[in-house]
Amino acid sequence: MLLALIQRLFALISLALLAAGGYLAWSWWRLHEILQPLPGERLDAQDWRLWTGGALIAWSLLGRLPMALLLGRRGDDQARFEHEAGVSVETADGAVLHLEADGPQDAPVLVFVHGWAMESGTWWEARRALAKRFQVVVYDLAGLGKSTQPRDGHYSLDRFADHLLTVVNRAGRRRVILVGHSIGGMTVLTFCRRYPEMLGQQVAGIVLENTTSVDPARTTILGEALHAMEPVLKPLMRLDIWLQPLVWAMNWQSYLSGATHLGMRIGGFGTRPTKAQLNQVALDATRNSPAVQAKGNLAMMAWGVADDLPAMRVPALVFIGGRDLVTVPSAGEVIAWKLPQARPHPVQDAGHMGPMELAEEYNTAIAAFADEVFSQGARSADAVQGAGAAAAASSDADAVRPRSEPRPFA
Repeated sequence: MLLALIQRLFALISLALLAAGGYLAWSWWRLHEILQPLPGERLDAQDWRLWTGGALIAWSLLGRLPMALLLGRRGDDQARFEHEAGVSVETADGAVLHLEADGPQDAPVLVFVHGWAMESGTWWEARRALAKRFQVVVYDLAGLGKSTQPRDGHYSLDRFADHLLTVVNRAGRRRVILVGHSIGGMTVLTFCRRYPEMLGQQVAGIVLENTTSVDPARTTILGEALHAMEPVLKPLMRLDIWLQPLVWAMNWQSYLSGATHLGMRIGGFGTRPTKAQLNQVALDATRNSPAVQAKGNLAMMAWGVADDLPAMRVPALVFIGGRDLVTVPSAGEVIAWKLPQARPHPVQDAGHMGPMELAEEYNTAIAAFADEVFSQGARSADAVQGAGAAAAASSDADAVRPRSEPRPFA
């Protein structure tokens, strides 16, 4: 939510700079070509219009290159945030999800759900760090990346939770930990509310990264002030849907100028990101449909699960970014306090994109949490098996048997 507003603000600033550059260049041309100078009159003093206008136009088209150098640091040259080969999974509402998987097909499963306006490529570091021990599954949320919109174009967190269920069902007998960042965490919490019978069973645990349990406008750095502006923000977001081609063009111009990079650096990161990380976040926010982003933002405004948290009885790891402006630390603290089996994991220097900028700390904690949760599940299964008798093979056992055999994710 806040990142979308920051992106729009900087896009307008970028457009204003382009317009100013165009005006200055035009005014210089007008002086020299339309208003012919008198004999002996010199107009050299007005050449600043040409140079300044040209510089502003050049910055508006090429500014992302110097901005990336100024705002980002050198990082892993092998970083690959783009899509890889995957499979297409159709949901009940007609959305086709692009899904990718790494790691052993017989290993416990970690399903990652990315943040809004982003794509599954943001999990590149997690895939590299965790796929040796777990099967890491990532997918694009409906309408983002390579995934398509629902058939009717309607968006809600309930639908995102149903899409997540479609992905989880592909794990068959294997136990799963759900990992969600930002709206991904909101999706995981909605899943827990809608499918409580799966908690502690097939869903062995959940990981919530820099997320909230209420309308995210209320848990930004602007807090209730932004929430109070929703009667104005909602019509503006609907305008994004109706004027998508114009908004998309404005977003691309902002990306080229580097204004989007500046906005994402301020709003998204708590530390200095790598150039590749910063560019990927800016690129995802630019190339994904403004109409889809607006629909998702409207859906988030109508969402909340705070009252349902005490009933979600599942082991939970809650990451709290100390420098997060989009979901302030208190948002995660409330979740960790209300979930019965939650443990908070503060990350002091993390901004909203903490899972990307401080990936090593996040992924190390996820691995330790997964080892603990999956090992507890294995011990429980062994205890049940050891105590079983003939009834273990009866229809009663069939009643709790998973619905399907394992199927490869990709």
